[in-house]
Amino acid sequence: MSLASYFVDLHIHIGRDWYGNPVKITGSKNLTLTNVVKEASRRKGLDMIGVIDAQSPAVLGELEALIQSGRAVELDGGGIQYEETVLILGSEIEVYDASCQGPIHLLCYFPSIENMKEFGTWLSMKMKNIHLSSQRFYGTARELQQYVQDHGGLFIPAHMFTPFKSLYGKGVHKTLREVLDPDKIDAVELGLSADTSMANQIQELEPYTYLTNSDAHSLGNMAREYQEIILEKRTFVELKKALHQVGDRKILANYGMNPLMGKYHETVCSKCLTKNDPDAARCISCGSNKVVKGVFDRIKELTNGQRQMKERPPYYDQVPLHTIPGLGPKTYEKLIDRFGSEMAIIHRVAEEDLQKALPEKVRAYLLQMRQGKLNIDSGGGGIYGKIRVQE
Repeated sequence: MSLASYFVDLHIHIGRDWYGNPVKITGSKNLTLTNVVKEASRRKGLDMIGVIDAQSPAVLGELEALIQSGRAVELDGGGIQYEETVLILGSEIEVYDASCQGPIHLLCYFPSIENMKEFGTWLSMKMKNIHLSSQRFYGTARELQQYVQDHGGLFIPAHMFTPFKSLYGKGVHKTLREVLDPDKIDAVELGLSADTSMANQIQELEPYTYLTNSDAHSLGNMAREYQEIILEKRTFVELKKALHQVGDRKILANYGMNPLMGKYHETVCSKCLTKNDPDAARCISCGSNKVVKGVFDRIKELTNGQRQMKERPPYYDQVPLHTIPGLGPKTYEKLIDRFGSEMAIIHRVAEEDLQKALPEKVRAYLLQMRQGKLNIDSGGGGIYGKIRVQE
């Protein structure tokens, strides 16, 4: 058995279908399925991606057209190969049942187009509009879990800690058992405002593999978070084995935005952006009731004093390549033309080659990012953190 490592981002939205109709309403208009797979293969350097709006019939129609034209091929082990990238079909579902007390987002993945079509048919009886992303599911989370398990899928709670539309985020649930069957979870997604060390403070998450995905609403934000995974080959079956650490398949490393960059890291008033106490009902500065409890403070509420003992893959702090100070669109395009992909630039290009291609300050930022040493001013209240610019 020959194993290799691959870069994987499993949470990418579709902004528009091939007719120009919205799928993820807040997604970019050029975020079509074809553009996503092109970007992943030709510029991002992603070996495997997950599109989580694949229940939409028009999205599947566009995919089938790629296959019929010979530009893509469905794989025996699950997934669709397009050039250098394998696409995994997924769907983000919003559940708001009696046990949830607030909407939560859940990710469901399936091996084949036929599996996803069957899922869409089932959803259409429990959802008002399967053409749109992240729609309300009129059923229970456990019912959804059971369907996914019965049909050979993967079930992953999305962005676990964000204040809105996540399992832990609203401040209501103290344990995932209130909403989910813990035995029918294949992995958990951390989200942009948390990392491994933060999630490790919650003991009930110890059994689960951590994923770091981009939740991209634009082509540029693809691969702002991703993981490196050891697989025998790039298929759905192999991905499932890696999430459950079958044989030597596993997550080798998580690459994510420094949690300080997350737009909900600290407790901040979303109206005036003043930092507040996590228990504040109103802002200490403007008196607004728009105080958003940050992920950092929410995780402290969820801890019970017992940290996990499980050994985890390393988590490397990163920022999206295009956000590095001084690395504008023209410089970005020159780097891609010269070195091939973002993954190559971030991980493989030698320092002396970067020296020839980048101004000194920009190169210093990139090298600091590689080492996890960027200085970040933290985000909160819906505003992303920023890289501290050197004088």
